[in-house]
Amino acid sequence: MRLKVLGSIRGIVLALSLLISFWPVSGQALTLPGLERGQAEASPEDVKVLQRISRAFAAIVHKAAPAVVFVQVERVVVQRGPAFGPEPFPFEDPFRFFGPDFFERFFGQRFPRKFRQMGAGSGFIVSPDGYILTNNHVVGKADKIIVKLADGRQFRAKVVGTDPQSDIAVIKIDAKDLPVLPLGDSDKIEVGEWVLAIGNPFGLTQTVTVGIVSAKGRSGIGITDYEDFIQTDAAINPGNSGGPLVNLRGEAIGINTAIFSRSGGYMGIGFAIPANMAKVIMNQLIKTGKVTRGWLGVVIQDLTEDLARSFGLKEPEGALVTEVARNSPAAKAGLRQGDVIIAYNGRTVKNVADLRNQVALTAPGTKVKLTIIRDGRRRTLMVTIGEQPKTFGFPSRNELLEKLGFSVRNLTPDLAKELGYKPGQGVVVDEVVPGSPAAMAGIRPGYLIEEVNRRRVRNLKEFLEALAAGSPNQVLLLVRDHGYSRYVILRLE
Repeated sequence: MRLKVLGSIRGIVLALSLLISFWPVSGQALTLPGLERGQAEASPEDVKVLQRISRAFAAIVHKAAPAVVFVQVERVVVQRGPAFGPEPFPFEDPFRFFGPDFFERFFGQRFPRKFRQMGAGSGFIVSPDGYILTNNHVVGKADKIIVKLADGRQFRAKVVGTDPQSDIAVIKIDAKDLPVLPLGDSDKIEVGEWVLAIGNPFGLTQTVTVGIVSAKGRSGIGITDYEDFIQTDAAINPGNSGGPLVNLRGEAIGINTAIFSRSGGYMGIGFAIPANMAKVIMNQLIKTGKVTRGWLGVVIQDLTEDLARSFGLKEPEGALVTEVARNSPAAKAGLRQGDVIIAYNGRTVKNVADLRNQVALTAPGTKVKLTIIRDGRRRTLMVTIGEQPKTFGFPSRNELLEKLGFSVRNLTPDLAKELGYKPGQGVVVDEVVPGSPAAMAGIRPGYLIEEVNRRRVRNLKEFLEALAAGSPNQVLLLVRDHGYSRYVILRLE
């Protein structure tokens, strides 16, 4: 078969010049003699270049993979009432006719049914004595966690601490002298750098994929409350969650967490929690079992180009203060409504999400320098960061929602386009627990919720406010599916 060698080899060599330097050829830079457009075959020298690149990737995997683990989770689910849809087990009970469904059909009685729900994900070892980083959504609700190491050993793991707001969790196994994957500096990565994703997609252990960093600082996606994702095109699939995103130095610069997909599988867009955020949260979870976040005490909004010009800014970067809480750290420091925060402790503030993340990761009691624009002039304020109140935050994990058995997410522009809705039209049902009140009422993932307790809702914040203002035992929803809307009442028995 004839090969058209256009320029791809040159491109790979340039992109991986740092890597290839680990294998120098007689102390000279690598060249590709005789490479011309239309050449019929790759020269032996060209093949050697690719072989060196291949060995470089293999060396990184050899260093990182032993610390990547398979996380198997199990939890007991109680299902009340008749089941709709597939059974929780792949076989039928031969005595089912006289089971709970028989009494439900003829006597209207409901009996709770328990079954074990299995799940799997990934994680990686961060200390020789058995601390493991993974995702909260992998282990947060597990009753039993089994960790399988790359060498085949299995351990029962315990949860050290979880942080749903960032989707980070730390678990631990009782072992010593374990291989460790070090955490790198995620702030130093650049878009276009090569990265490797290692994990257990679909239960296929120790799977490695390669790609690049597609983007940095992704926020507003609606996956977690605090978002600063690294986007990558390294193939990530269900089961990769909790596994590492590794740089060319063999360091974890991210925790693979989510994918954007219309099919449920890989479509070229994956998201990883940056290692620098994970370090701060991990250390707190190991030390205290919980996360304490910093608090400034302001309501902020992003700047548009028009707003930026009106506040004396050339670019729409920074965070515009719209409210300052009384007796808050911001109020005590002299921050005012209408101020634009452009730098936090010397670091440029890009947008609301950026400032929110920086404040949250600051230890309470820390003195921080704020650079602001007020009345078109640059000013500097010193503020002592407080501790985030327990009532503060983004209550997306709502107790009533958990009892009703469903979760929702913001309707992003991409998601609205995919589902045929308009941005700001409501919130989207993200997940429904089988056998829950929501499932029994016919609620399905992808449904749009437009009203809660007769109040119009356009985003997650308004949805949760309307939910909190209603009854703790029931909720009235206006849901839309396939162009039609209907009212649904969900009750807790």
